[in-house]
Amino acid sequence: MPNTVINNVDLYYETHGQGMPLVLLAGLASDSQSWLPVIERLSRHYLVITLDNRGVGRTTPQDIETSIPQMVDDSVKLIKHLGFSSVNILGHSMGGFVALDLAIRYPDCVHKLILAGTAASNSIRNNVLFSDLATCLETGMDPELWFRNIFFWIFSEQFFENEAAVKEAVRYAIEYPYPQSAIAFRNQVQAIARYDCTKALSGVTAETMVISGKEDLLFPPEVCSRLAQAIPGATFSVIDKAAHSIHMEQPQVFTDCVLEFLRHR
Repeated sequence: MPNTVINNVDLYYETHGQGMPLVLLAGLASDSQSWLPVIERLSRHYLVITLDNRGVGRTTPQDIETSIPQMVDDSVKLIKHLGFSSVNILGHSMGGFVALDLAIRYPDCVHKLILAGTAASNSIRNNVLFSDLATCLETGMDPELWFRNIFFWIFSEQFFENEAAVKEAVRYAIEYPYPQSAIAFRNQVQAIARYDCTKALSGVTAETMVISGKEDLLFPPEVCSRLAQAIPGATFSVIDKAAHSIHMEQPQVFTDCVLEFLRHR
């Protein structure tokens, strides 16, 4: 899959399928591969574009300056590089921050906007949690314990009932060949903490849907509902038996929701 040099980063991206472009923007410490559970089905209907945000995956260098607006500018330049003027955007968690800022600052670039497990700003609790996770990574915490601590926050109770699935998820995370460095994780955490677009939400012009996992601890349904209420005409959906990683725990229901929204005129 290709790379292109954009804004002083060697940006990694992938394309799947054909049709109207749908750009998927991943969350904190996640990259293009985090969308694997939904790519195959979405790419039957759309040209799915995934990318590794600055500071993660195969985009280099990882220790480069990082902010939400910079990630937006990277994404917009990639969209233009691929020859598109308007695309559908789906952002999860931190990727939702990026998607929101993109819709606010580049409204002509966004056809439809989907925001999953996200908000206009991060809570103080989440900022402290993410900063503590960054400190644990910097001080050499055992990787298995570090990933387990993250999983407690992003997966539902049902996920932990399947011990084999938990072990496999931890093994995959530890053995992932493109790990995020401690400094890159800290940079993304700080980028999230600095971002707040609350006052600009009324200016979002793209047709918007907000999706929440019913058991999400980081961005609970009531937080996502407030986001939807603040965006003119936005719709709101809650997916059962899913926590923060909605598209990983309930990929079928998640893609049904996305496809129905994108097809609706």
